[in-house]
Amino acid sequence: MSAIIQPEWIKFLNDWQLRILVLCSLLLQIFLIVTGNRRKYISKNWLRFMLWLFYLSADWVATVALGILSHGQSDNEKCKRSSKLDPNYVLRAFWAPFLLVHLGGPDAITAYALADNDLWLRHLLGLFVQVGIAGYVFFRSWEGTPVNYLGAVIFAAGLIKYGERTWALSSASRDGFRKSMVSDPDPGPNYAKFMDDYISKKAEGYRVSLGKAIDEYQVVHHPNSPESNLDAAATLRDAFYFFGTFKKLFADLILSFQDRKSSRSFFEKQVWDRAYRLVEVELGLIYDIFYTKTFQLLSPLGIVLRLVGVSLILVVFIFFPFISKDHYSTTDVVITYILLVGAIILEMYAVLILLSSDRLMIWLSGNGTMLSFVGIKDCVAFATCKAVSFFRFLGALPAIRRWSGTMGQYNLLTVCLKDKLTTFEKVQQLFRIYELLERTRHRYRVDIPKGLKQLVFNQLEARISSDVEANVQICTLRCDQTVLKDTKCFESTNGVDFAQSILTWHIATDLCYVKDHSNQNEMSMLEATEWLRNYIITDQTSSVENLRFKREISRLLSDYMLYLLIMCPFMLPSGLGTIRFQDTRAEAMEFFKDRKCFLGTKELACDKLLQINTEIAPSEVKGDRSKSVLFDACRLAKSLQSEEDENPGAENGEKWEKIFHVWVDLLSFSAANCDWKDHAEQLRRGGEFLTHVWLLMAHFGLTDHFQISQGYVRAKLSLK
Repeated sequence: MSAIIQPEWIKFLNDWQLRILVLCSLLLQIFLIVTGNRRKYISKNWLRFMLWLFYLSADWVATVALGILSHGQSDNEKCKRSSKLDPNYVLRAFWAPFLLVHLGGPDAITAYALADNDLWLRHLLGLFVQVGIAGYVFFRSWEGTPVNYLGAVIFAAGLIKYGERTWALSSASRDGFRKSMVSDPDPGPNYAKFMDDYISKKAEGYRVSLGKAIDEYQVVHHPNSPESNLDAAATLRDAFYFFGTFKKLFADLILSFQDRKSSRSFFEKQVWDRAYRLVEVELGLIYDIFYTKTFQLLSPLGIVLRLVGVSLILVVFIFFPFISKDHYSTTDVVITYILLVGAIILEMYAVLILLSSDRLMIWLSGNGTMLSFVGIKDCVAFATCKAVSFFRFLGALPAIRRWSGTMGQYNLLTVCLKDKLTTFEKVQQLFRIYELLERTRHRYRVDIPKGLKQLVFNQLEARISSDVEANVQICTLRCDQTVLKDTKCFESTNGVDFAQSILTWHIATDLCYVKDHSNQNEMSMLEATEWLRNYIITDQTSSVENLRFKREISRLLSDYMLYLLIMCPFMLPSGLGTIRFQDTRAEAMEFFKDRKCFLGTKELACDKLLQINTEIAPSEVKGDRSKSVLFDACRLAKSLQSEEDENPGAENGEKWEKIFHVWVDLLSFSAANCDWKDHAEQLRRGGEFLTHVWLLMAHFGLTDHFQISQGYVRAKLSLK
């Protein structure tokens, strides 16, 4: 019986499987280092999938290659116990240290997700195992040749590289990150000594009473004057100052009243644009901590390790060409050169990424760096900026972007206005992937308008209170019902869960938007989105433009909050969001099918919905088995419209002002009640506007993490 695989093919696989795996390992490292940092400002699914696939494959490919090396070496020893090793095996064993370098991973992506950091002990075990295997391969091939000695040098570099990755994962783990910020034990003022003095003075016959308490911490530090330091360096320094305080939020630690006073007093003086830039830099630094080696490499130990590692690779790169290669396979020699050149390219690109990082720029712009004492700090900073700009111009480095600057959009009524399923979509239903693919098909992202940032900033600033408990209450209580307390809409929102509020207000906002849009000669949705991009409200803004702006912003926030409910439900307060969405969509599609709205426009569909008489509450007719809120939203839209009809001179301004305030309230409530881990996870997906609002709220003191109402108070004895 003939073999399935011919002997020639088996020989070819035996000769080339190791070569292919080693080259694939190098290519994976190149892809990861080039695209690793780009995921913080690119929110595309294809990039996320490719990074996930290559991140997992990189370790697997290097591990399999090491296994083949160890097996091949042992076979060679078994076959040639009494003779010298095959020179080709000696050269291939020289590849094992390069695989260790690859297992150390690129600086741009040490962890794909936060969970990878918490599994650092598993990675440490892998370090011992892989180093052991590489050491076994290396020492079994030892013959004292120049290749062996150069292999020892690369082995040391690989050990350093692998150790750096384990160090970064350990530092970014929940326990490691939290421990790095926990201060030394603080026993506070000596109560026992004070009471001893109190008793002794009382025994001496004095009339002892407590004097006025003295607050030992009265000074509030402001990093820079906002009027005189508006350049990029000042922004980086200010952001780094507050980063040192507010990174505690990502470890679920509490903040003091001094932190609140310092941050709030500073941000109250900032213009909205600079405040958002400060938040962007802070979140970029958080990304560097959790997903890269940046902070480790810029520490004193990290700088030493990196200099040593790069120097070792350079030594091998310089001396390897002078070694005699007559006894080695030409193919293996070429692959070895590729590995050497690849290692140098990876290190050079890693240096470029490090030079372009915010952390290095902050280090160079600081007054306490070593360079400032020798008078060359400004020269080094200038040269670094020029070099980074040059490589960005060539396209070798990504642009200066710290996050995507976009927000997701998902519109329920648009999704429901879909014709009957195609055959392909029915097949998708059989495999239970139709709903997942449908959600992906109908979502999209838009650039966040500057005016939206401006209005949200103004709304948050207006809520600041000197009372800490009042600020905490803002974070823990929903405000959308407060806005409507004295209106006809209050009944539609009172006592409902958060997901129901989002769905109800989303549909109601869409109905009001389409009705107003169809009644007036307005621009298309695409034109409105383009108009919003750079629009900012000023003192000269007319009432008509202000009305249009509030309407368009309300639509964007409405679609964004539904996007979060559908695509990121973990970022919102728990509830029946998925069930309510499915039931509401099913009822809407059934309604549109009965009314034959699939053949018409969205305006026609909205008119059909608003024509339904909703005097009787839907729950009284249908019960509560179905969680649909379709006609509850219709009742809310009619209530909003009726208030406008009763006051026709308001020009829709009051209605859209109310709707806008509700969406800002829902947005801020969601941000304040989202767990820090979910905020941190979104940083690797291009970032979320919700995360930026959350950190901005914290800077204004609108967070429940400010739990220390006062610092030390020291009483003094008053003697009479």
